[in-house]
Amino acid sequence: MNGVSPGPGAELANKIARLVEEKGWNQEDFARSTRLNRHTVHQILHGGPKRQLRNNTVSQCAKALELTVSELRNLPLERLLPRMHGKPPADEESLKHLKERATLPELVAWLERNHNRAAELRADEVQELLDMQAAGGPLEKLGVESCVELLGRRRQLICRVKEIAGTEYFDFLEQFVTLIHEKVKPTRRGS
Repeated sequence: MNGVSPGPGAELANKIARLVEEKGWNQEDFARSTRLNRHTVHQILHGGPKRQLRNNTVSQCAKALELTVSELRNLPLERLLPRMHGKPPADEESLKHLKERATLPELVAWLERNHNRAAELRADEVQELLDMQAAGGPLEKLGVESCVELLGRRRQLICRVKEIAGTEYFDFLEQFVTLIHEKVKPTRRGS
């Protein structure tokens, strides 16, 4: 058998390529996000380089994928894939905190039925859910399922805004967000 073995950089490059695919980026999107030259991007996305990736290249890839270099190098793909959809899993401590501090019966019941979905919550979302459980609060008024769904939609929207902010549509995005922000939070006149 006379096959060519993959280079030492191929494993990391293959992981990066899979994460880029999960983001829905093409080669041009990835090149623009990382600011790497097209040859390097092509090597990463199509079979991996024959040598180790340079530290600067890995750093730029990690930044574009919203990861740390350590996470990109060391975490398995299964742990990184949920992050591409804006869903970094809550650490075990946050999840434990949520289960211990949940007092609203509807929240407790939701946690028992939806362990996997609860594990997808980020630490700040866990705290937000706990803050919403006051008597007459959003969890009671809207329901736990609706509040969790709104948190997920917001997370996805923020992820999309970050993606758009890295494109030529940044100026349009800024104008649009400013317009909506002025409608939601009008400036006080005369202050």
